[in-house]
Amino acid sequence: MLEQVKYYEDYEIGEGRETVGRTITETDFVVHAGHSGDFFPHHLDEEFCKTLPFGKRIAHGTMVFTIGVGLTATIINPVAFSYGYDRMRFITPVFIGDTIRSKVEIIGKEVMEKRPGYGRVSERLTVLKHSGETALVADHIYMVEMKS
Repeated sequence: MLEQVKYYEDYEIGEGRETVGRTITETDFVVHAGHSGDFFPHHLDEEFCKTLPFGKRIAHGTMVFTIGVGLTATIINPVAFSYGYDRMRFITPVFIGDTIRSKVEIIGKEVMEKRPGYGRVSERLTVLKHSGETALVADHIYMVEMKS
């Protein structure tokens, strides 16, 4: 991972980047179900899912979120940390065999009046399927140290 010191003042609205792809596998489904305790048939029961509109198992939304965020974790900024996520939406289902990639874009900045020396930077996370369809959208909020 690359370390990059980037203060609040250094962030520009509209800047962004896109990650490499990652193909979703059967193992991902099983491991995520085990970690999360989410064994709903929508994710694990192939026969049940044949009776549903999509006709096959759908990835856990939380798994798509986790992998999508993980794909963006290639830069360590020692003066910033995650403050949380807002407005998460699962737009299109992800299936075994789909390749996803993430795109992030800075969409907002504001000084944190109650935390002197820090600003809040909002980054739009979009997880895309190989087909170009949007699978997930969420806003990642960072608390970032100011230069002065």
